[in-house]
Amino acid sequence: MGHQILLNIIIAVVWMFLNNNWSPQHLIVGYLIGMLLIYLLRRFWPNDFYLRKLWSILLLLLLFLSELFKSSITVIGQIIRPKLNVRPGIFAYETELKSDWEITVLSCLICLTPGTLTLEVSRDGQTLYIHAMDIEDVEELSNQIRGTFERAIKEVTRT
Repeated sequence: MGHQILLNIIIAVVWMFLNNNWSPQHLIVGYLIGMLLIYLLRRFWPNDFYLRKLWSILLLLLLFLSELFKSSITVIGQIIRPKLNVRPGIFAYETELKSDWEITVLSCLICLTPGTLTLEVSRDGQTLYIHAMDIEDVEELSNQIRGTFERAIKEVTRT
């Protein structure tokens, strides 16, 4: 991915040299031409086209912001009630992620989402022990994590 981005920038600068124009518009045009060339020659690269990975990263960021907003509203709703109606608890979450980097990202996303906290990761890295502020159904909460964060992390790291 990094090689493709660097090549795209080089193509944009060469485009500006060839046109003898150093305006931002020519840089953008050169960058778009470079993107098109890299896309057309994508079968010669060992990795997939880099914009797909960037798109997956953007979707992961948007997913996190969405979950952050929803959980923040839920936590605020619990806090402003006169009587707390929460069932806090700790549960074990079995992950399908393999690499240390993937597990670390999942753990951080869980910790950054209000109402949940990753307490520990097992030695084999396949089980995360998570504290949640309000647990109605452990299976539902596990499926939510698996269907959102874990799926998005897989799209970023395994495409």
